Amino acid sequence: MDWQDSPEQAAFRREVRSFIEARLPEHYRGRPPGAPDEWVADRGAPEPERREAAREWAVALGERGWVAPHIPTEYGGGGLSKWEQFIYNQEMARVSAPVVGSSHSVEMLTPTLVVHGTDAQKSAYLPRILGGEMVWCQGYSEPGAGSDLASVQTRAVLDGDEYVVNGQKIWTTNGHHADAIFAMVRTDPDAPKHRGISFLLIDDMATEGVMVRPLVNMAWEHGFNEVFFENVRVPATNVVGDVNRGWYVSMTLLDFERSGVRQATNVRRQFNQLLGEVREPRTPGSVRSLPSVRAEIADRAIDTAVCENFSLRVISMQAVGLIPNYEASMGKLRISETLQAISRTGVRAFGLYSNLWDPEDERSPARADFTQRYLTSIPHTIGAGTSEIQRNIIATRGLGLPRG
Repeated sequence: MDWQDSPEQAAFRREVRSFIEARLPEHYRGRPPGAPDEWVADRGAPEPERREAAREWAVALGERGWVAPHIPTEYGGGGLSKWEQFIYNQEMARVSAPVVGSSHSVEMLTPTLVVHGTDAQKSAYLPRILGGEMVWCQGYSEPGAGSDLASVQTRAVLDGDEYVVNGQKIWTTNGHHADAIFAMVRTDPDAPKHRGISFLLIDDMATEGVMVRPLVNMAWEHGFNEVFFENVRVPATNVVGDVNRGWYVSMTLLDFERSGVRQATNVRRQFNQLLGEVREPRTPGSVRSLPSVRAEIADRAIDTAVCENFSLRVISMQAVGLIPNYEASMGKLRISETLQAISRTGVRAFGLYSNLWDPEDERSPARADFTQRYLTSIPHTIGAGTSEIQRNIIATRGLGLPRG
């Protein structure tokens, strides 16, 4: 594998850098990394400058099809090659530019609609998603169905030309910001559990019977939610793929979620922030200069490079028409554990100063980013399939080991 840009790749990298320099709103310039779905919060923020910055950035990316650079141009995407997508993500991460649209909308639902959606579904939803006008959240996990997603109990009963949905979803990221939710629902309770599930688009969170309740984490952040459905009526035409075959549609989406191409650039972005902070003389504390801490930072540098190489492997496969499976699980496993490790190292590197939680306190290293991330990094190895699930996939599909 050649790690250097080809002349064509180098030219595209310059193109992306020039675009960022010309079009990135001032609000997003010269700052540390924000939350992964920062733009989603900005578009509905009370501050006019945040809303305007979100609008300007959505327009700029939409003009190029770069809200979804991985989607073919005929659907409104950028039509970029796998290598161009990786370069694009690298350059956006380099300046901490926010992603337009939620990751669930752009990274997962959009390619799933391209593969499995009807023409009517594509025309109804893709332009709105790719224009930054519609944000979706994911309705998969339930109180009794997390890693074992096939155990979902949310019911959808056909009534004429509509489904009536009742049930509960949990750990719904951005449910309080989203316009719509795509959900795994059980349409045949008598079928084997993998075969009685349908993939349903509930395209308006304001639909009567939908209720969102916040889940605040230990860092006092509101990112997750519970979503309740009580006699919610959804057109039967909103089923993606075949009825009772939604498990296979959902697994297509999870393979997109686990491929980790964009997450690898997030690892690089967070490591670069750590490196910049420990090199900054005005950062308080001397713990970072201890040999053990310096060695740990070196380990994180190696971990970051490994994550990038896993992503490059996935890209190399996709570039020749192969579909990553256990390779995506390898990337997801390593990336999620590395994100936790970077946060842990960031906390250790600043000693007792890491106990400062206030982003406005000038003594607080990196605006307390590493302290906050350390607490909120626990779900990294749970969401999108636990590390144990990923290791099982690697063992059975990658190494050919028997299930035990």
